[in-house]
Amino acid sequence: MNEDQFKGKWKQVKGKFKQEYADLTDDDLMYTEGKSDELLGRLQEKTGKTKEELKDQIDKW
Repeated sequence: MNEDQFKGKWKQVKGKFKQEYADLTDDDLMYTEGKSDELLGRLQEKTGKTKEELKDQIDKW
């Protein structure tokens, strides 16, 4: 998934992440252009999933 695809998809799945992982905050889910790796790292810490697992999950949603 490239950066543009990630940005578009991210807008759609933020709410789903908050529903599935209740300990995520709005600050955790803030995304700014060029920060997808940082965001995935934050999600990785909170969920215990690998970056690839998270990308796959985002793709499925």
